[in-house]
Amino acid sequence: MRRILGMVGLLVAGLLLLAPAWSWAQKGPIKVGLLVPQTGPLAANGKDMINGIELFLEEQKYRLAGREIKLIIEDDEGKPATGLTKARSLVEGQGVHLVTGPLSAAVGYAVAPYIDGKKVPAIYPIVSGEDITQRKRSPYIVRVGWSSAQPSHPFGKWVYDNLKYKKIAMIGYDFAFGWEVAAGFHRAFEEAGGQVVQKLWPPLGTADFGPYLAQLKRDVDAIYAVFSGADALRFAKQFAEAGLKQRLPLIGGGTFTDEHVLRSMGDEALGIVTALHYSAALATPGNRKFAQAYEAKYKQIPSYYSEGTYVAGVALKAALEATGGDIENVDKFLAALRRVDLSDAPRGPMRFDDYGNPVQNIYVRKVEKVGGRLQNTVIHTFPNVSQFWTYKAEDYLKNPVYSRDYPPCKSC
Repeated sequence: MRRILGMVGLLVAGLLLLAPAWSWAQKGPIKVGLLVPQTGPLAANGKDMINGIELFLEEQKYRLAGREIKLIIEDDEGKPATGLTKARSLVEGQGVHLVTGPLSAAVGYAVAPYIDGKKVPAIYPIVSGEDITQRKRSPYIVRVGWSSAQPSHPFGKWVYDNLKYKKIAMIGYDFAFGWEVAAGFHRAFEEAGGQVVQKLWPPLGTADFGPYLAQLKRDVDAIYAVFSGADALRFAKQFAEAGLKQRLPLIGGGTFTDEHVLRSMGDEALGIVTALHYSAALATPGNRKFAQAYEAKYKQIPSYYSEGTYVAGVALKAALEATGGDIENVDKFLAALRRVDLSDAPRGPMRFDDYGNPVQNIYVRKVEKVGGRLQNTVIHTFPNVSQFWTYKAEDYLKNPVYSRDYPPCKSC
């Protein structure tokens, strides 16, 4: 009898040990919905985003915390209305447990109220609109990317203190991204003692920058530019062709020379100094591993778009492991996600503030040619930079969101 009871006990214990795995098998795979532009002017950046998360999931064999991961990709076209429609498709039609992406801030803002209403966890790897994790923050959205002014604040002071520039003219996109990136620099640069004496705002997709180049003031120490993609390519080339490269140093927001652009740039990019939370040239063990794997698979260096979705995967893995794979318990999962503290992400250490935005290193980068190709060489590191920089969060949030007119250009 004792022997029989002992065998029964062992059988019960074995079943209890197998219960979690059986339970997750019954629940099925974790569905991750990726909103990303696959068509339209942002499609190339969107492809980098897909590459990053697919590389991570392939390394994990599409299993996290013992559960299968199913990635479902929807094309948001970079348009708010399309993004909202595709988010509904992912959540209501395909039953995803988590949404990641998008790229465009306009899409990010359009989707956020829907995410709130459906109480679906979301990881934003690229959208940098300030208020996503500030005045309009959501308990369901955690950002692993950056806020627009996060690199600009320390960079503004650094430019004044280290490059000794006193007067700056600015040119950048005439929508929220351009305004916010430029405004963070403007504020910190002037607080350090400098002057912003001009702001020009070309529209997205400007083919001919000639009229704007003609307007740029020449009696300044440098030009600060905020562009990305094809606009960055055209501006840098036309700036050099106009004979301005030898006369006026170019500095700017990190997307101006991000690797997705740098791959197609020539010597016109040499010497441009920017700031961002990532460079493919970072010499950390985590980045060397990531960059080598990325280049081996895709035959190109990674951009911040691909690193962003890769890190979204790393953060997802950490949160799932902390909850035993229980993403169905949304509150428990989100609490674990907000506690994620990464020491070896490709960009370096990263943790989240109380608003769901990363606290992370910001790198000052200078474009140099190394081994026959251009790279963003890191020349200074600001450790553990928050979206509020040295300002108190409550004071920062009392001010208007950065815009075309805030802070005001007193010296223009």
